[in-house]
Amino acid sequence: MPLSAIELHRRGVEAANARRFAQARRVLDAASARTDDPDLRARIDGTTAYVLAQTGRPAAAEQLCRAALGRAGLRAETVALLSGQLGTLLMHGGTLVEAGSMLTRAIDTLTAQGEETTELANCLMNRSVVRMQQRELGLCVDDLERAVAVYEANHDEQPLAEARHNLGYAALLGGDLVTALTLMTRSRPTLAATSDLAAAISDLDRAEVLRDAGLTTEAENLLAHVARQFGAQRMRQARAEAEFHLARSLVRHDPTGAERTARTAARRFLALESHGWAARAHAVRLEALHRSKPQRPRDLDEFTRTAKALDRAGFHTEATTLRLDARRDGTGRLPRIDDTAPTPLRLRAHEVRAARAAASGNDRAALRAAAAGLDLLTAWQQSFGALDLQASAAMHGSDLMFTGLSAAARLRDPATLFEWSERARHLSQQVAPVRPPHDESLAEDLAELRMLRAELAGADWTTDARVRAVRDRVRERQWAMTGSGRTLERLGLAETIALLPPRTAVLSYVFTGSTLQGMVVTASGATIVDLSWVKVRTALDGLRADLDMAAMTRGGLMGAVTERALTARLGLLDAALLAPLLPAASSADHVAITVPGALGGVPWAMLPGMAGVPFTLATSVSRLLSGRAHTRTRPSTIGFAAGPRVARAEEEVDRAASAWNGSGTTVVTGSAATVAAVTELAAGSDVLHIAAHGRHAVDNPLFSGFELADGILFGYDVDLIPRVPDTVILSACELGRSSVRWGEEALGMTQVWLHAGSSCVIAAPVAVPDDVAGELLSAVHTGLSEGVAPAVALARATIDTGLSAPFQCHGDGF
Repeated sequence: MPLSAIELHRRGVEAANARRFAQARRVLDAASARTDDPDLRARIDGTTAYVLAQTGRPAAAEQLCRAALGRAGLRAETVALLSGQLGTLLMHGGTLVEAGSMLTRAIDTLTAQGEETTELANCLMNRSVVRMQQRELGLCVDDLERAVAVYEANHDEQPLAEARHNLGYAALLGGDLVTALTLMTRSRPTLAATSDLAAAISDLDRAEVLRDAGLTTEAENLLAHVARQFGAQRMRQARAEAEFHLARSLVRHDPTGAERTARTAARRFLALESHGWAARAHAVRLEALHRSKPQRPRDLDEFTRTAKALDRAGFHTEATTLRLDARRDGTGRLPRIDDTAPTPLRLRAHEVRAARAAASGNDRAALRAAAAGLDLLTAWQQSFGALDLQASAAMHGSDLMFTGLSAAARLRDPATLFEWSERARHLSQQVAPVRPPHDESLAEDLAELRMLRAELAGADWTTDARVRAVRDRVRERQWAMTGSGRTLERLGLAETIALLPPRTAVLSYVFTGSTLQGMVVTASGATIVDLSWVKVRTALDGLRADLDMAAMTRGGLMGAVTERALTARLGLLDAALLAPLLPAASSADHVAITVPGALGGVPWAMLPGMAGVPFTLATSVSRLLSGRAHTRTRPSTIGFAAGPRVARAEEEVDRAASAWNGSGTTVVTGSAATVAAVTELAAGSDVLHIAAHGRHAVDNPLFSGFELADGILFGYDVDLIPRVPDTVILSACELGRSSVRWGEEALGMTQVWLHAGSSCVIAAPVAVPDDVAGELLSAVHTGLSEGVAPAVALARATIDTGLSAPFQCHGDGF
């Protein structure tokens, strides 16, 4: 007996939900041929429209839905379902206004029937997406919370996870990145269990959180991956959306790649007749084009046409952003932005005002606009405590910062240049963290990550799906648990001069993106010195390779050649960076240096001009001087740890420990040097010395770490230590390195310890021969055991041993 049209429709729905679209289409066509009931046929057409949309024919799907709605004799529920289906199609096509109207029609009809059905919740979910894109976040959350209640009542676990995930997306649009990541991470296991495509859709949104948090490399890898997944499934709209978001991520740091990717996405959207989305992609393309070719004149007609298309589709915030960008060169009036606008839009308005003022030669106005934007960013960052989130979110202020630095450099006013130098140092670490309580679940996740790292030794472990899942949980817990405290105050030039200890000088380097200036601040005043960025950049090229080669080829003919090359390069750096500034600091016995990220790899201790001079690389002058209330005393508890596979690590720590004559020292080596043992040792030590292999994670220093007996001690482990040592010595290859993230600052494992509360970290940005490290650091401990400050102990050790090594103090070395 042939199946009835009702049964065939049911099977077609099942096949469509399982994404077996070819089978669904055959069954639905058979169902339609076996019924004369206009109501049932309309429902079949609605399901067929869904299949058409999913297989790349959205225009045919929309036409089928509209035809079905035009038939007479339909029940109210059927009209509601078709209206919801049409609204969803319009939503995906970027026609937001009509999409919202159709979905509201469906919701009102289904609500009037008095039952809280799954179909009602689905329409609420889709309308929430429309309201998200229109930035009506309050109404969006109302819809989502109502949908969550219906799904919970009906025990619909998979759509419930989707609704909670979408609440995370709404939090993202509202600027709450912590809540966004928390909700998305916790929803993902349910979605991933549903299907690989559901997981990919979840990953698409999570990539947006990572992108807005400034973790662009990870976000872009994820977006490229899901775009390929959607392409393999012939989900053309979803693939184009992933490419659109990839272009948005690339636009600040790779505008050429962003322009190319946005153009591809726009072409795909136009082929699908998704004109609203095509306008969004074209807007990103215009921004990328003018970032890659800033001298190219703006075609105002093109900007205007695209902005109008965005407005027609309901993307009003993006239309306003585009109108702002069109006026960046100073022509025409800017659109009005009120205080209720989304934070990224308000930041963009300040960027444009600052750029217009700078272009017109009004540097004071440029500084005011840039400062107002950075103050807005600071207010947003006050909701963050985690170091990686604070540092990466600084992406949103990078354009403002460089505009301000450039204007300050042109004005040549010492007080103004000093103010902006300090702003640059504080951009990613201006909110003091509130240390999280110990979290056993986080500790278990880190232990699992260590096991996976060991299991995948020799491979690119970061690409493993298990690693990604655990890494996401670790980050989500850390972001959620680390609170934010007070905003760290910046000192002005006059306050700094008043607080500077006697015979102390500050060397502050300011990089504007194209020029380099140095400023010397002493108790007698401040001096600005122009430096040659071309000469510095030339000397920096190949520096790391020379340093590594010198560490590996000591002695013999090759060693002599390498040593001469390195000496010449260091001499060039000294002449370009130090020699012009040192005359103004000639009366100083101690030097604090603040550097932009562009100078983060300079081995200051090896420059001839710093020979024997106690110096420290301060996070900022304000932080250095504001934290001077404590009096440094002789350490009483000293911890030493040696990791595996370092030939002379145990010899190094034993030799260094002997400088204390057994007083208050604890040494852990071999199998006893576990992560748990070393973190416990750190919590009870005033000074901690670790000799181990280290690895620097470029994208997230909190995943940097050093190798111990049972695996890697990560930066995240440091934040679980209830009390960190005042002084930390890292005798580990790479852990003195830093990554330049989104502006003037560099971020590395040294900053992880400083952020956690250590006063000073002694580390090297490049490899140091084992025998040199052992002898030099043993001499440093001799000084520390006498109560000498770390910077003084390091300088004295360099003179006493005659060794030149890149170890340097970070933080407060005095």
